[in-house]
Amino acid sequence: MAQASAVVEKITALAEQIGDPQGIEVVEVDILGGGVHRVLRILIDKPEGVTHGDCELLSRQLSEMLDAGDVIPGAAYTLEVSSPGVDRKLTKPKDFERFKGQKIKVSLKAPIDGEKRYEGVLEDFESDVLTLSVRQGKAKEPKVVRIGFDQIDKANLKFEW
Repeated sequence: MAQASAVVEKITALAEQIGDPQGIEVVEVDILGGGVHRVLRILIDKPEGVTHGDCELLSRQLSEMLDAGDVIPGAAYTLEVSSPGVDRKLTKPKDFERFKGQKIKVSLKAPIDGEKRYEGVLEDFESDVLTLSVRQGKAKEPKVVRIGFDQIDKANLKFEW
C-alpha cells in the first residue's frame, strides 16, 4: 500500500506541475483496478469551470511525463481526466474556504448534538472550523453548527436540482 501511495503522490505532483500554471487544481488522483484493467483517474477543477481543453491538456502532457519516467510500474493503464462534478468532494481546508456560501453535506466521525450527518449552507471556514447553517424540520430559523476540520469523515457539495 505504501508503494501505491508513493506512486499517487508522485503523479499528483506531476499533475500539479502541469495544472498550476494554467489555474487548474488537482482535486483527486486514484489508481483503480489491477493488471491490464487499471485506471488512473484524475479529477481537476477551476473556479470558472473545467473545459474539455483543460482535460485534454492535462491528459496529453501527463501521459507523456508518466510514460517517459515509467512512473506507473507494471502493466498498462487507462488515463481518465475529468471534472469532479457538481457534488465534488471537499477534502482540503482550501476547499471549504473556496465554497463559502454553497450548500454542502457533511458526515462526521463522531456525532455533534446527536447527529453524524448535516446538510446546510457553509457560512464560514476559519481556524480549521467550519460554520454550517442548517435548517431542521419546520424551524423558521436555521441552526448554526460548528464543526472542526478534524471531525469530518467526508464532505461534498450538495447540488439542488
